[in-house]
Parts: sequence; C-alpha cells; structure tokens
Amino acid sequence: MGLMTFLRNRAGYILIGAIGFAIVAFLVGDAINVGKPFWAASQKVVGSVDGEDINIDEFGAKVDQSLAQFKQQYGGSGNAQMQAMAVDNVWQGEVARVLLGKEYNRLGINVSGDELADLIKGDNPSPIIVQYFGNPQTGQVDRAQVIRTFKEGYKDPNMAKQLQAVEAEIERQALQQKYVKMISNAVYVTSLEANDEYINRNKLANFKYVGLEYASIPDASVKIAESDYSDYYNDNKQRFENPTETRAFEYVSFSVSPTKEDSAAVKSQVEKLAADFKTAANDSLFAAVNSDVKVPYTYINKGKLDPAVDSVVFNLPAGSFFGPKFSGNSYKLVKVIDTRFSPDSVKASHILLDASKLGGVDKAVKMADSLKGLIQKGASFATLAAQYSVDGSKDKGGDLGTFARGQMVPEFENAAFNGSVGDLKVVTSQFGVHLIKIEKQIGSSKVAKLAYIEKSLLASNKTKDAAYKKASNFLSEVKGGSFSELAQKKGYTVGVADKITPTQGFAPGLDNPRQLIRDAYDAKKGDVLDQVYQMDNSFVVARVTDIRPKGTLPLDAVKKDIEPMVRNLVKAKMLKEKVDKALQGAANIDQVAQKLAKPATPVQNIVFSNPIIPGGGQENKVVGAVFGSQPGKLSKAIDGERGVYAFSVDGFTNPAPLANTYKQKEIMMQATAQRSLGAAFQALQDKSDIKDNRVKFY
Repeated sequence: MGLMTFLRNRAGYILIGAIGFAIVAFLVGDAINVGKPFWAASQKVVGSVDGEDINIDEFGAKVDQSLAQFKQQYGGSGNAQMQAMAVDNVWQGEVARVLLGKEYNRLGINVSGDELADLIKGDNPSPIIVQYFGNPQTGQVDRAQVIRTFKEGYKDPNMAKQLQAVEAEIERQALQQKYVKMISNAVYVTSLEANDEYINRNKLANFKYVGLEYASIPDASVKIAESDYSDYYNDNKQRFENPTETRAFEYVSFSVSPTKEDSAAVKSQVEKLAADFKTAANDSLFAAVNSDVKVPYTYINKGKLDPAVDSVVFNLPAGSFFGPKFSGNSYKLVKVIDTRFSPDSVKASHILLDASKLGGVDKAVKMADSLKGLIQKGASFATLAAQYSVDGSKDKGGDLGTFARGQMVPEFENAAFNGSVGDLKVVTSQFGVHLIKIEKQIGSSKVAKLAYIEKSLLASNKTKDAAYKKASNFLSEVKGGSFSELAQKKGYTVGVADKITPTQGFAPGLDNPRQLIRDAYDAKKGDVLDQVYQMDNSFVVARVTDIRPKGTLPLDAVKKDIEPMVRNLVKAKMLKEKVDKALQGAANIDQVAQKLAKPATPVQNIVFSNPIIPGGGQENKVVGAVFGSQPGKLSKAIDGERGVYAFSVDGFTNPAPLANTYKQKEIMMQATAQRSLGAAFQALQDKSDIKDNRVKFY
C-alpha cells in the first residue's frame, strides 16, 4: 500500500494533461484565440475542435484540478483571475490534444510499446518519471521503485486508472518532443543569412540628423479628411485582424467603502473585543472564534505578520498583550503566549501508521511505542519504515527531508521543532499516528506562540444597502436615456472596459467581473445590462458599447483607435514640406538645420538591429535609411514615429569578418526553430474549425 499512497500523493495533477509541459505551453502561447458561434451549441458542449466535442463534465474536472494546482502554487483560495487562468490552461491543452493528435497520425508519428516501457523503466526515463520518482536532491530515479509501483499498482483498479493516466501523459510528451524535433530539423539558415545577421548586429553607423517633431503642431490645428483615414487603414489593414470576438462596455461603480460611522462602530466593537480577549480563559479558542484571519495557534517566525505588528510583538515577553492596532484596513489584537529560540529547519524521518487498519488510535499508538522500543534497542528505523509505514516516504526509509516551520501539520511540527536531535517522538495527527525521528536541527532564531485576532474594517449593511439603492435607481433611470449623459448629470464617474475577450477574468477597475462579462456576451451593442453586479467593494451598472467580431475589422470599428496615427500622418505631410524646402540647395546637414532653426544632432555607433536613436526613441525607417545611404550624402525627408527627419551619414565601421559561421548559423537556427513551432501550431488552428463556448459555462 505504501507505493500506492506514494503515487496517490503525486497523481492529483496528472489528469490535467499536456498543459503542464513547457512544449505545449510554448506551442499554444497566446495563439488560442478563436471564434465563438456558441448560440447553437449543446448545453453539454463547452466547445469543439475540428468536429470533436469537448464535454463540460470532463472539461470541468480538469479545470478544478488546474485551479487546485494554481492555488497550491500561488496560495490563496482562488479568485476570478486564477479561475480564468485555469479555464484557459485547460482549453489550450484540449485544442493542442486534438490538433496535435491528428497531426501525429497524419505524419505517422507514434510511440511503440517498447519505447514507452523504456521511458518508464529504462535508463533514460521520461521527465514525468523523474518528477514523481526522482530524488529531490540528486534527481536520480530508483528504477526498482518505479517497477514495483507499476507492478503493484495495476492490481488495484483505482490505482490502475491513475497509472494509465501517467502512461498516457508520458506518451503524449514523447509525441510532442518528436513533433518538435521534426519541425526543428526542417529549419535551415544559409551562410549568407548568417553573415547578414552578423553585419546587422555589429556594423556601426555614425550620422547627424535634424528633426521636426509631430508634437510641434497642435492637434487642434490639424484637419483630418476621410481620405486620410482610408489611406492609413488600407496601408495597415493587416494590423486590424481581430483574432477573437471582443466586447467593450462602459460602467458606473457605486462604492461600498466603509463610512465614518462604520469606522466608529468597528472601532467600538474591537475595543470591547480587546477587553474580553485580555481576560479570556481559553486564548486559542477565543481567537479562533473572533478573528477574520486564522493564524495557526503554534510557534511562528518573525516576518510572518503585518510589519506594524511583527516589529512589536517579537520584542514583547510572554504574557504581553498588544493592540488594538489598525493597519492594512484591519485591527489586530495579539496575546503573546510564549517565546523561545527554536531551529530554523529540521531534518526528520517518520513511520506513519494507519489507525483505521490497526483497530483504532490507541492500538496504533501502542504499535508506534513498540517500534520505538525496537529502534532504541538497535533496530533499523529505515527497515521498519519500509515494513510498516503507509506513507510514500517508506521507500526512502521514512526520510522526509528538511523542512521549515509551516510545512507540516501542527502536531508533527511541534514534535520536530521542540525536541532534540536523536529524539523518537510518537504523535497523532489527521493523517494517523507518527513515529518521528529527529535527524538534524539547523539554525536557531526566536519564535513566538501567539493568540491572534484580526478584524477587518468593512462597510455596514446600511452602507451596502445605500450603495445598492443608488445603483438600482441609476439602472432604472438609464434604461430610457443616455448612459454617459445621465451619469455625468448625477456626478458619477464612467469607467471603460475595452476589448474584453469571452473568457477574460479581469476588467479595468473591476475586481470580480466574470458574470458581467458573460452577460455582455449575451447582449447587443447599446444594451444596458439588466442587473446590478456586485463586486468585492462596489455595485456596478454597465452598458455594452461595442462588439468587434472575429476577422478583419472595418474602418468604422477602428476609426477612433487609429485617429492619433492618422493625425500624425497629416502632420508628417505638413512637416515634410518644411524639411523638403530646407533640403533644397543645402550642401550639408548643418545648413538644413540652420534653415529649420534646429540643431544637427550627432549620433554614434548605431547598429541596424537596434534602431534606437538616443533621445529620439525607436525609429526603424530612419535607421534603415541610414544603413542604405552613402556617407556625406543628404537624405530625403523621412516620416518617422515621432517626427520628420533628414540626416547625413558621417561613416560606417565594419566589423571583423565572421570567424565562426557555423556557430552563428546554429544560434539563428535555434531562434528560427522556436518561432517556427509557434507558426506551425498557429497554422493548424487557422485550418481548423474551432468553436469556443466557454463563456456560457464560466
């Protein structure tokens, strides 16, 4: 059973699928942006990829597992952003699974049975086997343990399912690696390309330039014609490709922040609580019942609490009381129960006994005491751990490695940190009965056992009701009038959320907007959403202002967005006339500068691959023109990003000949291969029929 427990402890995230691996994460990236004709989809279908439906039950289970992994990785109980990350993570994995699976079949890529066995039990195991069975310190895999786990595990139907999932994941990763290798091997860089890249990164240019900035012309003095918009749009149409449908909405937020009356009421409540806390008979129970934030009733290190509290309580003797202290929007009350010096970390081993299989806790404790006696008489702890422990550590002689405070359950932690090196301790926890051997204690610092209460400053129900009433009144009035005009009339601030995707878990200024976003995708342009939305600290009323479908956006949809660029285009025409006039009859750049009443700015050691002009920002067209010019010759007027420029090249410094063409080609091939992988996956998506219905479920 020990091997099965070992695998169970590590198999919780196996079913998440390929999404956890770097290869698929790279391939997918931000590329999964697809259309969403969801209105005709089945209620059980969260989406489909090339005709293969993705069932919400299976999808939801994977989302739950992914979310659990994020919670473990980042801490906390999860939020809208974390939920959205989990949903996207699983969706990307499903798209990759279907599309790459079909591609493997088309290309004849497969993993044989012998190859799979070698990846599990061979000398060069899969990274998944290393992850689950490798020694954390050395990375070495105990092959005997792997073989034993798979042999015994298949005897248990439940464990067999988990082992099958492990094998499927190993096979999937191996297929991905073969696909990546195939694409990488198709990439080639010529010697000419390698030399060009070397020159672009090492050839130096020195030049002088004079420029007239667009900012020198007031925006109000510029008249933009419809033809200006059309010209810019037609010249840059590729920029207006919308990879997925988006929504935009405006909203008014009604704050439920605590009022002065709320603050006074909470302060009074906390002061009474402090008086009762000082005289409480059971400090830990009183704190647990009354605190909004639960701090374990155990020894903690300095630095774990709010700095305003931490800096004080660790200098107080046992028996002291601190507070009320207001910091970070909450009041803190602390009783210092005890202080002492304690190890910073402990190395320990244990034998875990399952009380339910030994006839109860009493019998399990009695057995632990018997094992303790055997060890004290010279028996091997590691041998007894392998024989009796039900924990995965049994195959390492019960070794748990080195851990700091806060990593073990309180009962286990207290025994390990409060004992001495060499001690054998029997303790009972939620996991069973432990026989602990303290192998080593490292470092020493002051710790404190605290009874801790934290009361947040929150808005009262009266304040919340008043905010909700204002929001409701605004919603009822705005249905028959202009959203922005009514908000302005009432003195409310209108927020804007633009280009919101269907599964986005955030929106500017809103802390929990998922339901609002879902409803926005079920509304028409101009609709005021028909409910008041509750955020963490506000109520919100919203109106859909724009719907941008997937595909190339029309000019009307992007006109407002491109207005600053079009205005600069008009300014460029105006400034070009001035620069062209100054260039006429000028023999050098200094004469051009004199005519324009601008300085001729010298620039040294510019390279083609980094087109940054000191003090002028990135100017691709200008630097490109510099490297295409002859020294001493005046350029034409060039419209750049920030203004219109003219320049004259002083000279170029060529680098030494490329000494190692092979190495340069190798570097370029690696970079090109990485880009090719993303491009290949994007091509698979572009050719596929992908329907995304997630917004109906999350």
